[in-house]
Amino acid sequence: MFPTLRRAMFLRRFPTVISPAKRAFSSKFSDEIDLRILNELNQEMQSIFGAEPPATMDYPELNSSIGSLEFTKPESSRQYEQPPKDMSKLTHVGVSGEAQMVDVSSKDNTKRTALACCKVILGKTVFDLVLANQMGKGDVLGVAKIAGINGAKQTSSLLPLCHNIALTHVRVDLRLNPEDFSVDIEGEASCTGKTGVEMEAMTAVSVAGLTVYDMCKAASKDISITDVRLERKTGGKSGYWSRGE
Repeated sequence: MFPTLRRAMFLRRFPTVISPAKRAFSSKFSDEIDLRILNELNQEMQSIFGAEPPATMDYPELNSSIGSLEFTKPESSRQYEQPPKDMSKLTHVGVSGEAQMVDVSSKDNTKRTALACCKVILGKTVFDLVLANQMGKGDVLGVAKIAGINGAKQTSSLLPLCHNIALTHVRVDLRLNPEDFSVDIEGEASCTGKTGVEMEAMTAVSVAGLTVYDMCKAASKDISITDVRLERKTGGKSGYWSRGE
């Protein structure tokens, strides 16, 4: 099909762009298009359709669809809405709602501690294997203890907005609990610095729990890690806090 004919077919489908006075194109393009091409195009339209298309035509469905379209700014230029006033307590959220690392340079150095815990539910079969130290990978509790201590020291690498803290002490204890065939894990972290060690304590017990799972997964995939939580913290501006008090 000739180019002018293709244009004619397009204009027939969208006749709203054509008027008898303007012919096939708007007058603002008339200086850019050769008059001979315009005449040829209109002749082809008349030969195909027998008459010029009406000047205007109402398309309520099309108009409704166009009217309902919403246009958004590109992601790179999008601005965050002003956060609610109660978000001012979230120190990792900036004034415009974006994530930020907290500046702790103005804080005092104080002794800080945090105690966290979690539970790994093994089930009776795996519990008995761990109790008898018969797991194929070896000493489950011993390996998990070392993993938890190492995890506490890697907290700032795992959690992007945590500060790199010079820990003075990390303790991780694991105890087999025959009442629900689980491993109870407790972790404690300490430092003297400008920010707390809550995340270090919770990372310690989380990594220890994951290590228990890894050491035992060959025997069962039905192991659950639950109740990762902070139990107590001291130091800093907020001082002492304990769960349940």
